[in-house]
Amino acid sequence: MSEIDALEGRIAAALSRIGAGVAQLGKAAPEGADNSETLKAELQEERDANAQLEERVRALKDRQDSNVTHLETRVEKQTAALAAIEAELHRLRASNADLRELTEQLRHAAEDGVASPELINRATIAEVEALSAQRAADVAEIDAILSELKPLVEEA
Repeated sequence: MSEIDALEGRIAAALSRIGAGVAQLGKAAPEGADNSETLKAELQEERDANAQLEERVRALKDRQDSNVTHLETRVEKQTAALAAIEAELHRLRASNADLRELTEQLRHAAEDGVASPELINRATIAEVEALSAQRAADVAEIDAILSELKPLVEEA
């Protein structure tokens, strides 16, 4: 941003010099072709310098806009990846809570000597769901990591 400010200052100074040169052209009495030609050449040089500075400012602005767009895209992707991880973690927590509850029930049933096949089946299903949720959370986390590494690998 400071480069743009510096270039804008230089453009303003160049325009100021151009204005002063034009004012001098208007005031100058035609003393000869040399003076007029010299001023015209200086004016043209200032115009060329001004055009170059304006082009550099445009290039810097375009580059900055491109960087901002790229960063916004990365933020959107990371937000989506984070949302996916959060959803999987929520599912994992719910599954683990259910597994803890069923394990507690199974433990009490085993202590009483009455472990019903239905309770054992529910506990096994809950354990499988917990493992599936853990795997899905791991996959979401790996996907987020890979999405961050992919641009770095492509640059290299």
